[in-house]
Amino acid sequence: MTAIADTNQAIVERDRLLHNRALIRAWLYVALVVIFAVVVVGGATRLTESGLSITEWKPIHGIIPPLNEAEWQEEFAKYQQIPQFTQLNADMDLEGFKAIFWWEWSHRLLARWAGVIFYAAPFAFFWATGRLERGLPGKLGGIFLLGGLQGVIGWWMVASGLSDRTSVSQYWLAVHLTVASLIFASIMLVARGLAPHSSPPADASTRRFAGILVLLVLGQIYLGGLVAGLDAGLSYNTWPLMDGSIVPGDLFVIDPAWRNLFENPKTVQFIHRLGAYILLAAALWHMIAARRAQPGTTHARRALVLFHLVLAQAAIGVVTLLTHVHLHSALLHQGMALIVLGFAAAHWRAAKGAYPLPTDIAVRS
Repeated sequence: MTAIADTNQAIVERDRLLHNRALIRAWLYVALVVIFAVVVVGGATRLTESGLSITEWKPIHGIIPPLNEAEWQEEFAKYQQIPQFTQLNADMDLEGFKAIFWWEWSHRLLARWAGVIFYAAPFAFFWATGRLERGLPGKLGGIFLLGGLQGVIGWWMVASGLSDRTSVSQYWLAVHLTVASLIFASIMLVARGLAPHSSPPADASTRRFAGILVLLVLGQIYLGGLVAGLDAGLSYNTWPLMDGSIVPGDLFVIDPAWRNLFENPKTVQFIHRLGAYILLAAALWHMIAARRAQPGTTHARRALVLFHLVLAQAAIGVVTLLTHVHLHSALLHQGMALIVLGFAAAHWRAAKGAYPLPTDIAVRS
């Protein structure tokens, strides 16, 4: 009788845990959608040169935009003091300022919503009500702290363009985008770890290469941030040749040479192109290897989908270049980068298998 009671209790506990996992997973997927919106609006803010329109960091008070003409004039007067206005936008009127202001305000508001309403509040609720199993508070708390750091990085990025520059530093912009992408990937990894998996974990080689692909995508996103920060996509708008050559000249004209990797628009664009080729080749190799090692499995099918996502992203990148970074194609390119990263992270987690259940009863999904 004791054994039967223990088994029934274990089943009840298992069902409760799976129900909690489903709730937490749904929350995390909603958070992913909001973060995706934050990144895309952030891309539009950069592409419309709107990021310096709000010259102060007001994490709480900044939620409220100007409400009357006097407040709009006050905000505009602050913007008129920075180099971007005096050197580039001296002919801008109040209506033009409002257009760029709303992009930056919307980006900051979405970021606040993502951090507080769609992440911190649910996290606190699930933790306080005992719905987070062992190990999850550390993972989810780490992501929350990374989100807080991201807010600080965002302000450092804006501050870099308020005194001596007419735009933000490409270094901070690339870091800001990469940390946002890292948060996105981390949430996806946790969400997929909580999901029931229909297949056993993949072989070691497939798991290892799936992880490498996640790192390659993150690296390519960082390079894309440098390209955006330098407006490097606005020049050399041909493909497959660049400046008339496969390998263009004058890639290392800045001294010392390492600075070209971060400050020379031509070099940065060329490296971003190389990164795309490397990522595409790696995704192709992974697809072939996975289909040979585990034919017919979900791991092989995901590797196939991932390759086609990378291929589509490469095509969008070429279109973005050929159209001289048209707003719509550029935003599609940035949004697709997150989709590729999210799928790569989900694929890696699925290849490793779901988080083990803290119970001795096996669960079939």
